[in-house]
Amino acid sequence: MKVLAVADSDSYLKWAACLLADLPAGCTAELTVIRTPITPSPAQIHAAVAGTPGYGTSGGTADPAVLSARALRRTAERLRPDAVLVACTGPVVDILVAEVLANLSPRPVFVTGLPGISVPATEKAWLFRSGCDLFVLHSGREVEEFSEIARRLGGGGRVGLARLPFLRGRASGGDLAGGVAPAGPRDRVVFATQAKVPRRREERERILTALATLAERRPDLDVVVKLRALDGERQTHNERYHYQRLWQELGGREDALRFAAGPMHEHLDRAAGFVTVSSTAALEAIAQSVPLLVLSDFGVSAEMINLVFEGSGLLGTLDDLAMGHFRAPEEAWCRANYFHGSADDDWSSRLVTLVGQARSGRLAPARSLLDGPQYAAARRRARLRVEVPPTVLRAGYRAKRRMRRYLKALG
Repeated sequence: MKVLAVADSDSYLKWAACLLADLPAGCTAELTVIRTPITPSPAQIHAAVAGTPGYGTSGGTADPAVLSARALRRTAERLRPDAVLVACTGPVVDILVAEVLANLSPRPVFVTGLPGISVPATEKAWLFRSGCDLFVLHSGREVEEFSEIARRLGGGGRVGLARLPFLRGRASGGDLAGGVAPAGPRDRVVFATQAKVPRRREERERILTALATLAERRPDLDVVVKLRALDGERQTHNERYHYQRLWQELGGREDALRFAAGPMHEHLDRAAGFVTVSSTAALEAIAQSVPLLVLSDFGVSAEMINLVFEGSGLLGTLDDLAMGHFRAPEEAWCRANYFHGSADDDWSSRLVTLVGQARSGRLAPARSLLDGPQYAAARRRARLRVEVPPTVLRAGYRAKRRMRRYLKALG
């Protein structure tokens, strides 16, 4: 079975690389990046695939290539894949499946999914991916919630379950006073940033202050702000108040906090504690037996993307962070959320079945809910994102904004 995978951002690229590693034996895969305004930098691309089979080693595969929409189409026609994994943000998934990769022969199975925590399920996520044959999710709760949306709205294909592929092992956590016995030195506290939350500048400044307080109280710890992207690099979501820039504007001491990018698993290998407001990396910390803390000071809600952590035993405050009080998750919560048994995973078997049906001509295409004329303008805008070079597109957006301001000034 041949699989072509395409990602459009750092988080989706990491997810795709890991998911491809879990394909059944004998499969071949080619991983690419589609050129859009959020295309990751070469360093981000390398970090996203580092540590996955075939990448990041002296004899490994070269980092994924960045392709234009036209080059992606040519790659698909050359490879003639049995399946295409569309690991992209919603509008890009829709335009690739509906137009850029439409009418390939032989007809591939289109697979999509979400790269991390997807609770609560949203209609928007389903609508953009309703043209795909298989939607991969990562917990029983997510499968149940998206299946309910599918029953209500229609469209789409099957829903499959996969354990988040970067969750390798699962053991118990602890706290800084008496946690797990580390295999090597663990002298690092890692704060995993999130581009979207918290939104307000002063909230982010409070987090930096608490981290600095911990660093002052515990000089034996290396307190690291793990960045999703360096200042100026693109990521899945825009980040208005970048933590490193904020720290510089606050006049913070350079030796108090360390700001670093790179693969999360490398930071967690040295971690004695982990903290976030809302990040899938919290699950990686659980998998690597790192005590952790999910900050609740700014609310626990769908808007804060941390609703899933209710009942986990991990919610705490900035005061807990300043004191170095980290926690272990509740076992019952883990079983219901992302740490189910491997026997429950069915995404790969569903994929094999769908590929067999496609080869024999028995697979009816998934029905996209965005095929009507009312969505034509939105698709045209999405097509611009994948066809126009990002520098040209951004220049066009700036010119459009200037024209709007000029016309507004004219009254």
